[in-house]
Amino acid sequence: MALKFGVIGGGSWATAIVKMLSENLDEVGWYMRSVYAMEHLKKEQHNPNYLSAVEFDTTRLKLSNDINDIIDYADYLIFAIPSAFVGKELEKVSSNFKNKIVFSAIKGIVPETGKIVGVHFHDAYDIPYENIGVITGPCHAEEVALERLSYLTIACADEEHAKVMAKHLGSDYINTTITDDTIGTEYAAMLKNIYAIAAGIAHGLGYGDNFQSVLMSNAIREMKKFIKKVHKMKRNINDSAYLGDLLVTGYSVFSRNRMFGNMIGKGYTVKSAQMEMSMVAEGYYAAESAYKIKEKTGAKTPIIDAVYEVLYKGKDPKKTFKKLTEKLD
Repeated sequence: MALKFGVIGGGSWATAIVKMLSENLDEVGWYMRSVYAMEHLKKEQHNPNYLSAVEFDTTRLKLSNDINDIIDYADYLIFAIPSAFVGKELEKVSSNFKNKIVFSAIKGIVPETGKIVGVHFHDAYDIPYENIGVITGPCHAEEVALERLSYLTIACADEEHAKVMAKHLGSDYINTTITDDTIGTEYAAMLKNIYAIAAGIAHGLGYGDNFQSVLMSNAIREMKKFIKKVHKMKRNINDSAYLGDLLVTGYSVFSRNRMFGNMIGKGYTVKSAQMEMSMVAEGYYAAESAYKIKEKTGAKTPIIDAVYEVLYKGKDPKKTFKKLTEKLD
């Protein structure tokens, strides 16, 4: 019997993942919170809010605005909703998904618990770690929509689960690799958004490419130290799941976190920048969580500290980044 896949979320990443899956499966389950978006998709064959250029054969989609329908339907569940809303969405769940294979395409921390999504699923729903995986980059949803060559890293402690997911996401424009570093790749996916905000702030303040290169080289070393503190295992921080994802998020015109940071650097308040953006900058929430984690672990994180001080302490970006420049090498 063929495996069934369900995607939870209606944003750009969810849309891109459904596109990838629908090219390999006869049917894909898709939970969308917005009834309007779901009805529009049924009628017009595209998501009205995200990646609207992507057209779907809706006869191959099982659409529902009830999260429990898709949880009951699927063997493999992919969560692709902003981390800030994970807790709220999961409150709607009445179905038991303890025996499901759950993959997270969420790049952030669950605010209510301060945990990465995989750990949250394990602790709150008793899902075994070997049934929890992560889908990460380096990859932007916008380039998936354009069918530009992209790379995905599929992480899971159970190699067979990772292989199954990789097989169903792969195509002639999607290359996949697998790893067992579920926790490390998930932390990396969270941290790179904070560093992208830093890159954006620096750009908004007028720093050039020379400084950006120093910022990114320090960021990958800071990421390595941070992840080693929270989950020590053998990993190559220069692999695409870590360094590659950091670079694309720090430099790409599609990076919402860089865009958010750029606005802060140009003088926007945090609130005004959030209101102007149509999408969630995950790094905003991640900055507070990462700062709290580093306080407990004792990791030295001058870049995270600077972003946290600007976003949460109201510190002046110009003065804060001037101090940061003296701590980098």
